[in-house]
Amino acid sequence: MKKILLGLVLIGGQLIFAQKVTGAKVESSPKKEQQATISKEKVSLYNDNFLTFVEALQASDRKTIDGLLSEKVKEIVTDEVLKKVKAGIDPSKKLEILKAGYYKTMDGVNHPSIKYKYAGESSSKEVITAVFEDDGKILGVLPVQ
Repeated sequence: MKKILLGLVLIGGQLIFAQKVTGAKVESSPKKEQQATISKEKVSLYNDNFLTFVEALQASDRKTIDGLLSEKVKEIVTDEVLKKVKAGIDPSKKLEILKAGYYKTMDGVNHPSIKYKYAGESSSKEVITAVFEDDGKILGVLPVQ
């Protein structure tokens, strides 16, 4: 009985480790390569849209805000979310661009983003990040608080 069991274990072990994978293909991702930098025209467009968004946010102008938001996020952006974003941006301070680049979202796609700091502050601890679609619509805002 022990010999039969030992034989089955040896044959089974060899079969498990001897299997080949055939027909495996590595498919290329359909994602396009992004440029390392964002053009000045695009940065200007994104900046104008974000500053308009901040003004509309401070004035509680929901119609303007909805016009600036991406279709992907309109359904999840509630008044409560807008209140949190509004609380994280100080309207008395002027925003200036700290850095423009790309932000990788959870789905693995790189989107243009701009990091803002308050004018006159030397430290970059209080940074506001705005993430955009290529057409300038706002995908997300990560406020200071």
